Amino acid sequence: ELPSDFDPVIIASRLRQIGDQCNMDFERVSSQALAEVLTGKMEKFGAAVDSLSRSWSDQNPEMVYERAFLSVSVKLMMHILKKVPSMFHPSQLITVINGNAQVKNYIEAHGGW
Repeated sequence: ELPSDFDPVIIASRLRQIGDQCNMDFERVSSQALAEVLTGKMEKFGAAVDSLSRSWSDQNPEMVYERAFLSVSVKLMMHILKKVPSMFHPSQLITVINGNAQVKNYIEAHGGW
């Protein structure tokens, strides 16, 4: 059962705002995992997000890895949904976020969803 203060509309809105912070052009980014995702290997989605997030947070010290991870994951999901809507299911985003203990702890430390 979901907590009484859990509102998926508010969470989706917050994730979209975080995703809007990502200015990556996924068509121009060089990453093996990303290339595989964009050719349909969705099992590489988490690896692509992790790799791109680490690179982005390394280049931008003000962007902590966890926030970069959330931003990249949402932005990449939106990119895939525009290109091939049938290829991506929102549960994949949830699995990637919840599967990263560092990001999950970051979310919980900031009040949770």
